[in-house]
Amino acid sequence: MKENDNISCVVNNTKKRKLNTKKAKIAITLFILIIVYITYIFAKLLANPTATFIVEQGKIYKEEAQEGYIIRDEHMIEGDEQVGEMVQLKAEGRKVAKGEAIYRFSLENEEELNNKIEELDLKIQKALQEENTLFSSDIKLLETQIEEKLENVYENTNVMEVEHYKKDIITSITKKARIVGDMTASGSYVKQLISERSEYENQLNSNSKYVYSDRSGVISYKVDSLENTLTVGDFGYLNSDFLKSLNLKSGQIIASNNKKAKVIDNYKCYIASTSDTEEAKNSKVGDRIKIRLPNSEEIPSVIVHKAQDGDKIILVFEIEQSVESLINYRKIAFDIVWWSDSGLKIPNRAIQYDGKFAYVIRNRAGYEEKIIIKVLRQNDSYSIVENYSTAELETEGYDLNNLNSKKSISLYDEVLIKKR
Repeated sequence: MKENDNISCVVNNTKKRKLNTKKAKIAITLFILIIVYITYIFAKLLANPTATFIVEQGKIYKEEAQEGYIIRDEHMIEGDEQVGEMVQLKAEGRKVAKGEAIYRFSLENEEELNNKIEELDLKIQKALQEENTLFSSDIKLLETQIEEKLENVYENTNVMEVEHYKKDIITSITKKARIVGDMTASGSYVKQLISERSEYENQLNSNSKYVYSDRSGVISYKVDSLENTLTVGDFGYLNSDFLKSLNLKSGQIIASNNKKAKVIDNYKCYIASTSDTEEAKNSKVGDRIKIRLPNSEEIPSVIVHKAQDGDKIILVFEIEQSVESLINYRKIAFDIVWWSDSGLKIPNRAIQYDGKFAYVIRNRAGYEEKIIIKVLRQNDSYSIVENYSTAELETEGYDLNNLNSKKSISLYDEVLIKKR
């Protein structure tokens, strides 16, 4: 019995080995077929270097990357020579009015005075917190204003603006303290603190040398000594050698000055650049084009100056938008967008020519047909196209016998393009 079982076991093992061998052969055969198929497809692609593109509604540009020099109507504001550092009174890039104080020079004992004022502010706040008297609507209004300014401080990242909010908060707290001083039993103590604070503040203000703006505009403390070199008005002084001699780097931020400031015309500024493209050569003073700034914002501009400079063209663009965003810079990388157009968009490599007539090969379910198209606008990579009418083809002298039926290109059509 055991011998029969052994024989049966040997037979089963033999069958399993044959089955596994058969499966292995099938797997190897399938693998070889897959490799052959992939090789065939790859060879077919090499033999037939075409691909397809789905016609889309799109936009194309003709643009060029450039470096530009920022020219502004800048007026220097300088105070008398003083001992001490400049104390900025306005946030960089803020609008100022004529006659408004824009900076002052610090005193020798200014740090000591400020420390005493801060100590008194803390004492005043503590006295107010310990006072439980029900206050008038004036007090409640001041408290609301303080809370709003505190929220602005928390949300703001501009150091100068935060300092201004802090000053406004201290002013509101002082007003509140004066009212409390007249309404509460502890008023005499609060009044004493306010009186001491006022004395120190008067010392600080009365002995400081303030400098005022003599015109309205945008304040800037970033001075690079080019304010009287790159000037507005007659741009005839601009040429490639002059601009290169300035030795400026694109995107470099102008450093703040600790002795002087300037007021800038906030309505417009200018970008000067050189170009040797056909678009620049064919441009005219008065042409309106788009400028794309480093922050990708696209704004309108107008050419206000054009001059030949050897094989290059000197162009000056006037802009009236986003002027404040350029205050930090004297030289930027930007794009000149000469034109843009939208419509049915296809790659230039999909377009072929029959004499003067452009056409594409449309593929529908494997059936290829020739479609005559009108090229409206073209840049280096893409074209905006539309269909001819029969009347237009007749006027242009196209042999309509070559058209079996009126064919037209449509959105989402598949057209053949040649590979490079």
